[in-house]
Amino acid sequence: MRALVLDQHDRRREVSETLGMSFIRAKALRQVVAEPMTMRELADRLNTDPPYVTVVVDDLERRGLVRRMAHPGDRRCKVVTATSAGADAAAVAERILGRPPQALRSLCAADLAELDRILAGLASG
Repeated sequence: MRALVLDQHDRRREVSETLGMSFIRAKALRQVVAEPMTMRELADRLNTDPPYVTVVVDDLERRGLVRRMAHPGDRRCKVVTATSAGADAAAVAERILGRPPQALRSLCAADLAELDRILAGLASG
């Protein structure tokens, strides 16, 4: 499955090339589009350290894709929110990431149903 989805059809690379940014930046942008969050929350979601998140958010902010504001309840914290340009870029990333490889799109309905059954079983198990 990895060979099919990541090696042969690496949507992450396509996202990076289309948006002109590293995939971690695109991933951070997709997170804050889903919901504004503190820098610490974003670091936790990205499973990375806070200083690196600062570098990522600095770049996204320079590009006009996010804004950083003081947290209303704790001025020591910064909340990251997406701009409308950031939401548009995240939507492009989502469309690319959500597009299945041609090999999957060309499966017949019965094979797709069987694959769906198998994947649902793996996800629940």
